[in-house]
Amino acid sequence: MNRLKPKVSIIGCGNVGMRSAYALIISGIARQIVLVDRNMQRAEGEAMDLSHGAPYVSPVEVHAGTYSDIKDSDLVIITAGLKQKPGQTRFDLSKDNIELYRTIIPEIAKNAPGAIYLVVSNPVDVLSYAAQKISGKPHKEVIGSGTVLDSARLRFNLARHCRVDPRNIHAYILGEHGDTEFPVWSKAMIGGVFFSEYCVVCPRKDTCDHDAVLENIFSEVRDSAYKIIEKKGETSYGIGLAVARIAQAVLNDENAILPVSTLVEGYSGLGGVYLSLPVVLNRAGVRETMRINLNKDENEALLRSAEAIKKIIDHAGLR
Repeated sequence: MNRLKPKVSIIGCGNVGMRSAYALIISGIARQIVLVDRNMQRAEGEAMDLSHGAPYVSPVEVHAGTYSDIKDSDLVIITAGLKQKPGQTRFDLSKDNIELYRTIIPEIAKNAPGAIYLVVSNPVDVLSYAAQKISGKPHKEVIGSGTVLDSARLRFNLARHCRVDPRNIHAYILGEHGDTEFPVWSKAMIGGVFFSEYCVVCPRKDTCDHDAVLENIFSEVRDSAYKIIEKKGETSYGIGLAVARIAQAVLNDENAILPVSTLVEGYSGLGGVYLSLPVVLNRAGVRETMRINLNKDENEALLRSAEAIKKIIDHAGLR
């Protein structure tokens, strides 16, 4: 293959992997994309289909390949993973996907040791931890998609309620990408103004139950995936765009701040667990973790989230 740069390899050609590839292509982030899947025919078909849009996008070569073809990748995106079966616990799903990772991560580490690894498979915090442990790579070079999508959902719902452009909303969902995630209301802003200040002067303040609205918005965010899966069977477009945004921050060396899943050490008494906090992302991975000043309730929520993830990690025997 030609050594076009940036080079991105995607492990897993399911819906999430292909939505991610599509988002990468139409955004012009990568010059070469390699698709790896245990079903080679599926990968070949996806590569052909994506390649046929070449006249309408920035120059990019899309190939189906094996692990040997991911050599010299700048970024490896891992979407391969087993889906949760009816009646299966998150503990059991974690153990099954960790066993899968014990097979695929050594192959990735062997063939693309210098790449940044972006884990997207669920449960993403546990599998990001597993990928780092199994690969032996520095933890700053192994990240998870974390709550980037959850935070986008929060911004969307806040913007819809306030009737403003979502790009003018700045708010985070942090902690676990899952049931124990939490919103950082104390730092949420609209157009540079804290929501706690904006809601006091909002034209609709007399007809809006502030606390109830925020609680409903967070419930909508937390339960979004369940509702989408119930209606269409899977979620993929939103996460595909979120993956492309993370890839852009890494490949363009942006020093962008995004709430990806990262190894937490010495933060609010936490240590040895992957969860989402705002971090500065660039070509080397995580440059630094932002020391966001959480209020008492938010800090307690962060600790609960960390404990929930630790239980799964310990149950899976990763420590």
